[in-house]
Amino acid sequence: MTPPSTGRRGRRRPPVLLSILAGVGVALFVLPFAGLVVRTPWARLPGLLAGDVVTDALRISAVTSLAATLISAVVGVPLAWVLARVDFPGRALVRGVATLPLVLPPVVGGAALLFALGRRGFVGAPLEQATGLLLPFSMWGVVVANTFVAMPFLVITVEGALRGMNTRYEEAAASLGARHWTVLRRVTLPMIWPSVVAGLVLTWARAFGEFGATITFAGNLQGRTQTLPLAVFVALETDRDTAVAISLVMVLVALVVLVALRDRWWKAP
Repeated sequence: MTPPSTGRRGRRRPPVLLSILAGVGVALFVLPFAGLVVRTPWARLPGLLAGDVVTDALRISAVTSLAATLISAVVGVPLAWVLARVDFPGRALVRGVATLPLVLPPVVGGAALLFALGRRGFVGAPLEQATGLLLPFSMWGVVVANTFVAMPFLVITVEGALRGMNTRYEEAAASLGARHWTVLRRVTLPMIWPSVVAGLVLTWARAFGEFGATITFAGNLQGRTQTLPLAVFVALETDRDTAVAISLVMVLVALVVLVALRDRWWKAP
């Protein structure tokens, strides 16, 4: 008797009930996007996307999401390393706080930022007095909101990679006299680089689509703090076609990012 194939193509078909339920699950995701495609004014699409509202929002979204990703890389990777490699009292609490924005309603996160970093916040007030910098209703406020909401994606991705990494290579480098920074730069980061890139892409995608914390903390000022999601929010009340056009662009950007990420870094061996 020929043994059953263990390859992917040799797998048995799933039960009919599971296939039906999976199809319903797919439909829950596909139908809303199909409705968006059907509603799109294709003939007017270029003109709508070339308007001042869209171009200003796109510029702000691009700048702030990239800035948030850069800040996340600078502080998020070290934080992930500490959480993965250093055993200290309260580590579980620190990890919980660092990943809290993943499950926290974005509006609550924006309110928390406002109370801490706003004009009357316990950090924002002395910061404004010392430097004149007012974060709310400024582009820097958008960057702070985006970083707060998006950086946890990088932290959990890199921490997971560090925990799954074989440490013998780091130990070998250390035994040969390499210092901590050299080991991190020449051994650790190259080994987890795919996960770092994946975390950065997810961070950027989340920052690019952030809404709740941004509108609560930074406001919704066209040309100053209005990002693409906020432009959609306003356009839904005044110009549905523009709202649909912006939404379609954001869906396409997110879909391209996730498909590329899946193919390069999450593909099963």
